[in-house]
Amino acid sequence: MINYIKHIGRYFLMLKRVFRKPQKKSVFRELIFKEIEDLGISSIGIVAFISFFVGGVVVIQTALNLESPLTPKYLIGFASRESLILEFSPTLISIILAGKVGSFITSSIGTMRVTEQIDALEVMGINSLNHLVLPKLIATVFFYPFVIIISIFLGIVGGWVAGIITGLVSSTDYIYGIRVGLEPFHFFYSIVKTMVFAFIIATVPAYHGFYVNGGAIEVGKASTRAVVWTSVVIIVLNYVLTQMLLGK
Repeated sequence: MINYIKHIGRYFLMLKRVFRKPQKKSVFRELIFKEIEDLGISSIGIVAFISFFVGGVVVIQTALNLESPLTPKYLIGFASRESLILEFSPTLISIILAGKVGSFITSSIGTMRVTEQIDALEVMGINSLNHLVLPKLIATVFFYPFVIIISIFLGIVGGWVAGIITGLVSSTDYIYGIRVGLEPFHFFYSIVKTMVFAFIIATVPAYHGFYVNGGAIEVGKASTRAVVWTSVVIIVLNYVLTQMLLGK
């Protein structure tokens, strides 16, 4: 327990250094665009692939569980939309990105630590945490909502395609179900969750990479720990945010 408290304290001390004013705005701006490409744009492909097929699976499973002829078919589209907006896209995609992006952040910063590149930055008077972590944080927090919007859209499209191919739901019923009872606040809830999760995806792996000790083996272990702890924190915060924003 004491060890966990020590890590939490050091994590918040790290954040304090991260949010100090950048030293050169031109360099900082270039770093942000680089991180958007490395952490965001490079993730769109895997997110699109998973979202499309999971959207199809959600529709098929929902349709097969609505066996009663008295149940209107448009509920398939309604249930699929709610599943994608409220839970699948913001939460499960974030956990997937925690594995892909989190391990990349930990390994890249950890490698710089064990090869003494971070020490060199400190010797030159550069705030290494601000230089390495803040661009990643800004890139993830402000770009990942767009990734999640793409995920929701492709999940809905995937569900529509699956419904047509299997004949479980007609296009008219599915589209009507997508439109009926639409709550704009659910989109707000999804985006808020995504931005919070993006903050965790950027900072927790950065913490594990920055404070790694040893060589290449320790960097690998730190990457594994980072993915595990990032996923755990996302799951816990998912419960907290759901209770805060949707709880009665």
